[in-house]
Amino acid sequence: MSNLLQSNLFQNFSVTLSAPEIILSFLVSLILGLFIYLSYRFSHSAAVYSARFNASLLMLTMIATMVMSVIGNNIALSLGMVGALSIVRFRTAIKDPRDTAYIFWCIAVGICCGVSEYLVPAIGSGVIFLVMLILGMVRTNDRYLLIIRGQSATANEIERAVLLAYAGKAALRVKNTTNETIEYIYELSKLVYGKQMPEGKNINDVLYEISGVQEVNLVMQNEEVSL
Repeated sequence: MSNLLQSNLFQNFSVTLSAPEIILSFLVSLILGLFIYLSYRFSHSAAVYSARFNASLLMLTMIATMVMSVIGNNIALSLGMVGALSIVRFRTAIKDPRDTAYIFWCIAVGICCGVSEYLVPAIGSGVIFLVMLILGMVRTNDRYLLIIRGQSATANEIERAVLLAYAGKAALRVKNTTNETIEYIYELSKLVYGKQMPEGKNINDVLYEISGVQEVNLVMQNEEVSL
């Protein structure tokens, strides 16, 4: 009796799509996938843009559509698919945190197209597209590392020169010392770095006027790369 009820339950919730419906689902997923493709292309600069990853987003949308077309409302197939996917492990590193959002976007569109729900992914993709374009203009907060190496005897002069040059806004992060040498690493924000030096000098000129300063390096640091 129990087996009979389960069999009837699975059959009642199982829906087989016709060939025209399947073709329509794939066409809509292809159009929305191209929409996502363009969104990813326009919201990423050349420095972080990956053509292969972008192409995989289009493929992921259609694959999700295919999977949902097979599953439909069939509970047995859906449970089996969850079990099969649970053993998959992905090792590809995500360069940009926004790439994760694009992956979920593609999966959501594919799921909607697979169950013949086209209005929600169409409107949702339009809204997300605009949001992604706006967020694509957000830049990382650039920071600069000022690295100074010199003789230990010049320590006080170096600290005083940096203090005066940046009005105390340069954050000392590292101070390495030996009997003969000393190394400083200061962190500068973009505003602090752009501060004008007196008499038109730059920080290199100010530091190299100190006898005993050997090297002055400036390194730009951000989260990864500019978006």
